[in-house]
Amino acid sequence: MDLDEQIQILIDDAPQDGVMPRVMEQAIAPVLKSFASGLQHLEYHLLQTLDRDWVLTTLSNRAQPEMEKKVIYAFATLKDAADFQGASKHPQVIATPVPVIHTLFQMFVLEQADSTIFLETPSNLTTGVEVRRTDLHNLVQKQLQQSGTPGKSASEHLPPDIA
Repeated sequence: MDLDEQIQILIDDAPQDGVMPRVMEQAIAPVLKSFASGLQHLEYHLLQTLDRDWVLTTLSNRAQPEMEKKVIYAFATLKDAADFQGASKHPQVIATPVPVIHTLFQMFVLEQADSTIFLETPSNLTTGVEVRRTDLHNLVQKQLQQSGTPGKSASEHLPPDIA
């Protein structure tokens, strides 16, 4: 499924309230597509619990251990996801393929994650591309302003049950 097909699914699944499909089409979709276009894969494997919650990893800054951020790892291959920190040994954790646009959108709407780290190269679990939630949010806000969508913030446009 290409990026445009992934975006169309999000637009089609948006609440049909007269506002949300337009917000998705004019503000959120272009930002998600811009970020996704900079990544190598159309689908990534994410670690999830059996309850379908994404596995968050807390990272600390070595120089300043009190600085932490919560990240989601997105793996290029199923094998990489299974090999990551022995995930395959945890029966409560599964690796699930997720379209890249959906990964970015979920990170945008879920406040628990600060970033998603896309591990682009198979078998390389040390180097990735980080996409920060704040960057997505700020660009959607800018897109909302430029598109002339009413002056609400992006989070005010989104219904509470969007995810």
